[in-house]
Amino acid sequence: MSLILRNNLFDFDSFFSDSFQAPSRSGVSTFLAPRVDIQEQGDHYEITAELPGIDRDDIHVHVKDGVLTLEAERVRAVDDANDGKIIRQERACGKYRRSFKLGESVQESDIEASFKDGVLTLQAPKQVEKVKERRRIDVH
Repeated sequence: MSLILRNNLFDFDSFFSDSFQAPSRSGVSTFLAPRVDIQEQGDHYEITAELPGIDRDDIHVHVKDGVLTLEAERVRAVDDANDGKIIRQERACGKYRRSFKLGESVQESDIEASFKDGVLTLQAPKQVEKVKERRRIDVH
C-alpha cells in the first residue's frame, strides 16, 4: 500500500500559503486538515485522526476511485443569552477534510472506522494475495 497524502502538510511549496490561513469569512470554503498518524500493522494499515469537539454524527468517511476521504465539520456554538464580545478565539471551527490514495494493496470493501475521545481510527485491511496453486487438469 502506498498511502499518499493529498494536501500533504509537509509539502513546502504550499506550506506557508496553506497552513496558516484563517477560515474564510467571504463564503468561500476553506478546509482544515486534521492531524493524522498512519501505521502499518501486520495485516492492516491504521489511520488515526484528531477531531476534537466533533460529534460522531458529523463525521463522514468514504472511498471512491481508490481515494479514502474523511470529512467533518465543527460549528461554533453561539450563546444567544450572552451578547459578549469574543476577545480571543484559538479553537478552529469549520470543515475538516483529509484524503489518502490507498493503492492496490488495500481491501477497500473491508475498511472499518471507530470514534472515541475525539480520535477517529480507520483500519484498512491489506489485500490478501492469492497463492497461485498448481492444479491438475484431467484429460478426457
